[in-house]
Amino acid sequence: MAVFLSEPDGVLPAQLDGDLSVSVSQAGLLITAFAIGMIIGGPTMSLATLRLPQRRTLVLTLAVFALGHAVAALSTSFTIVLAARVVTALATGAFWAVGFVIATAAAGPGNSTRAVSVMMGGLTLANVVGVPIGSLAGQVTGRRGPFWALAVLAGLAAAFAGRFIPTVAQQTQVSARAEIRALRQRRLWLALAAAVLIMGGVLSTYTYITPLLTDRAGIAESAVPLVLTAFGVGALGGNTIGGRLGDRHPMATTITAAAAVAVTLLALIPLSDSPVAAVVLVFLMALTGFTVNPVVISLAVRFAGDAPTLTSALTTSAYNTGIAVGSALAGRALDSSLGLTGPALVGTVSAALTLLPLIALAVSQGHRPTRVVTQHALRADELETSAPSQVRAQR
Repeated sequence: MAVFLSEPDGVLPAQLDGDLSVSVSQAGLLITAFAIGMIIGGPTMSLATLRLPQRRTLVLTLAVFALGHAVAALSTSFTIVLAARVVTALATGAFWAVGFVIATAAAGPGNSTRAVSVMMGGLTLANVVGVPIGSLAGQVTGRRGPFWALAVLAGLAAAFAGRFIPTVAQQTQVSARAEIRALRQRRLWLALAAAVLIMGGVLSTYTYITPLLTDRAGIAESAVPLVLTAFGVGALGGNTIGGRLGDRHPMATTITAAAAVAVTLLALIPLSDSPVAAVVLVFLMALTGFTVNPVVISLAVRFAGDAPTLTSALTTSAYNTGIAVGSALAGRALDSSLGLTGPALVGTVSAALTLLPLIALAVSQGHRPTRVVTQHALRADELETSAPSQVRAQR
């Protein structure tokens, strides 16, 4: 289902500026609005839906996502399309918050990182396959085609979730106060800081990778999508590696990967004048950078104990914050005397800084055991066979 929650940013703002009678810069606000909605909306909506059954929350968020894109496809008003983008961002934030909790609880403590990597792999696959297809569809059908496609796919995903995801029951009734209280843990904020910095490092460079490839490496503009596909394949591979290694060796995996990202981005500065070296380094940047993601999310959810929903939402906000801040700094570096290599330098610094919270986290791990999520997903029919006292506790 994570594959369906991919935004049609490949068609923005190219097809929207003429269709909605706005400037390119105004059309670009639709991307900004979605990012802000994700940063703010994830934690907000996770608290707002806290008392709803998790399966119902997933179905509702997918339904809202579908409805929002249908409205965006039908409307010719820029204001309405902008509002629809914000609403779909809120739904997306809630989806990821609840989805990560369900995935980690269903997989169990020993496989929680792998479960997160599978979810994030769906999002990565959407970017590898869906964004180029969405861009092509936007050129053929205009901006309405991708919006309608997402609306239909999200509707199908909502039906799938309602039919196949089992009804879950929490062993404890978690309150908003408990969710907020879970945020007091220092280790949790170290994990979130790592999420901000690693995404800021990788995506600040990736945001401005096209001019580096064309103007410095001398790669033809028509070949750039192939390089971006290599980035997507690397990201998918990184998610897989993080999922396989993160449960057994979380700190060794993240520290090694973050150091590798910093070295890769640093090497991109002098070696990006070679087309072959540039392509290889872009692939390695994604492979090493996205290895950190599932591990950090899984750790953050574990640290939250019995109140992981808000924490899960904050990991999504952290990644989007890193992307927003990193991209802004990279843009300034691109306009400075650093030129085309400026974004890579910003990414190098951000990736290197990721080592600070990760090392601090590793030290704290050595002094105290990781608290594991104790929420479990139980099928409705399993509740009938549980011990009476357990059933009463769940109710």
